[in-house]
Amino acid sequence: MRNHWSGRLGFTLAAVGSAVGLGNIWKFPYITGMNGGGAFVLVYLLAIVICGLPLLIAELLIGRESQKDVVGTFKHLSKNPFWSNIGWINFIASYVILSYYGTVAGWTFNFLLKSVSGSYLKLPAEQLTGLFGQLVGDALTQIFCFTVFLVLTVYAVLKGVKKGIEQWNRVMMPGLFIILVVMFAYAMTTKGAMEGIRFMFYPDFAKLTVEGVLEAIGHSFFTLSLAMGIIVTYGSYMDNKEVIFPMATKIAVLDTIVALVAGLALFPIVFTVGLEPAAGPGLIFKTLPQVFASLPFGHALSFLFFLLLAFAALTSMISIFEVVVAYLIDEKGMERKKASVMMGFVLFVTGLPAALSYNVLGDFTVAGMPVLDAMDNFASNYLLPIGGMLTSVFVGHILKKEIAYRQIAETDKLVIVFNVWYFIIRFITPLTVLIVFLHKIGLFN
Repeated sequence: MRNHWSGRLGFTLAAVGSAVGLGNIWKFPYITGMNGGGAFVLVYLLAIVICGLPLLIAELLIGRESQKDVVGTFKHLSKNPFWSNIGWINFIASYVILSYYGTVAGWTFNFLLKSVSGSYLKLPAEQLTGLFGQLVGDALTQIFCFTVFLVLTVYAVLKGVKKGIEQWNRVMMPGLFIILVVMFAYAMTTKGAMEGIRFMFYPDFAKLTVEGVLEAIGHSFFTLSLAMGIIVTYGSYMDNKEVIFPMATKIAVLDTIVALVAGLALFPIVFTVGLEPAAGPGLIFKTLPQVFASLPFGHALSFLFFLLLAFAALTSMISIFEVVVAYLIDEKGMERKKASVMMGFVLFVTGLPAALSYNVLGDFTVAGMPVLDAMDNFASNYLLPIGGMLTSVFVGHILKKEIAYRQIAETDKLVIVFNVWYFIIRFITPLTVLIVFLHKIGLFN
């Protein structure tokens, strides 16, 4: 008999935990800063509605309908060889992301350890900016931090759906929200608070470019953990008595709130110390250590922030790891503990090149990029948009309409919701994802 969530709260926390990751707390603030603030946020919110949420609903419904892992789901729902193999794109995307995500998650763990003592906050400014470079150049530290996150992930998943994934998220997700609220409350007391709010929510469309619009659409898609097999797998553990549309809406809303609050917790602090909000990917690991060193209560803020990042990274890793473990359980008949430990060892080996990208393998590149960057590029710019586009086409055009109708229109009140969603998933979502994909591969540059 297939495992199911213990209830609505357990599923909600696990699903939000999969969506809330480094993309919300690390990536969203810096891409908002690089694209001018308010206008970008407005486009992002619109994109969540027309692209992210419809695909989230689609993945939940096919997962619950099939009661299988992501590979088995498409095989179960289609006998056509092309469509029955879409699940492999999702599976490969999850595996590739896992192979480098552990290294990125390890960065948060390393900075968390530094924040415990707070000794790094006393360093001169030039040494503070070099901390991240020292970290990625240290092979042993990279491997150690990556291993810590991988071991924690394996342990959580091998305990099962209810006693592992659900229980860990019951602890970490409330903790994540509490820390984020504390940082937001502090940010609102700084002199840069109003400037940060204005930057986030005052839309200056003169600062918004076509690339910014496409970035917002793409991020709305990726932030909800779509096309990785996570939502399909989690949907397969969902009880039939749960109503999909309100659950999916709740997940999307909570994920978006976390991203917005993360921006509101960071930008007032950045403006307070007179730094540039468009600092790019280095905002978290290069700029913020300088910020914490110059603020009252900087030690406590540094610890809370990197603990927040570590929680977000771990909840996401657990979710992605469950995708590959569920495949071994459902398709290969493995026992959960054996599947978890075996996949943990395999991922340790395949994850080493990412951990060694900037040190041992510093001169080795793939398509002109370090190994970690090449993995991220392959997954984010190719596998995820292709998988998402094909999934939306499959649900909107290949899957029997009555299956989707039965899963979504569970009451008369939801018939209109179903009709609107069905139109969007058939036409608007696949076209939107296609445009983002063509942009990502450089066709519109």
